[in-house]
Amino acid sequence: MTSIASVTLEVADPAAAGRFYATAFDLGSQVRLQASDAPTTGFRGFTLSLVVSQPADVNALVDAAVAAGATVLKPATKSLWGYGGVVQAPDGTVWQVASSSKKDTGPATGRIDEIVLLLGVEDVKASKQFYVDRGLTVGKSFGGKYVEFATGSDPVKLALYKRRGLAKVAGVDAEGTGSHRLAINSDAEPFTDPDGFAWTAASQAASL
Repeated sequence: MTSIASVTLEVADPAAAGRFYATAFDLGSQVRLQASDAPTTGFRGFTLSLVVSQPADVNALVDAAVAAGATVLKPATKSLWGYGGVVQAPDGTVWQVASSSKKDTGPATGRIDEIVLLLGVEDVKASKQFYVDRGLTVGKSFGGKYVEFATGSDPVKLALYKRRGLAKVAGVDAEGTGSHRLAINSDAEPFTDPDGFAWTAASQAASL
């Protein structure tokens, strides 16, 4: 089964981005950085989600990100599904920070339970089949709106969302052109999906 080892964010200033992530989020080796000046405007078509156990951890991560220079796109608040907020890093990456719990069971731990890559795609059903053909197994599927792959204990989880729906969740305009500024590092042979997201060999991934 295809496994995602990490993602590489292509940023204009790796040193500055490295300082931000070292201060805001403890992401380990799952998120890496690489210099890029590829043209990009507006929504880049993806978000990264940090899943934590309780609202206190959401607040702690959002506060740390803002203190390090992030912009709040959606303040942390309760919803039908739990508690969460959205921030945009100085390098332009959109981060969702969320918990399925609406109540704290203790002080913030700083622990990130899961990192989820959500790709905004034009045709969810077609993209789902594309990935199934490349060895991924569907865990959850909601018609043409959302697909979550069963990635087990993989370092980074993968889900597909209708592009405009994902932009709405993130609190940004869906329009955007140019590079995604993202590489997905896996154990599969390199390929590019129907929406232009590039998958590379994990062994070739740049370091954070």
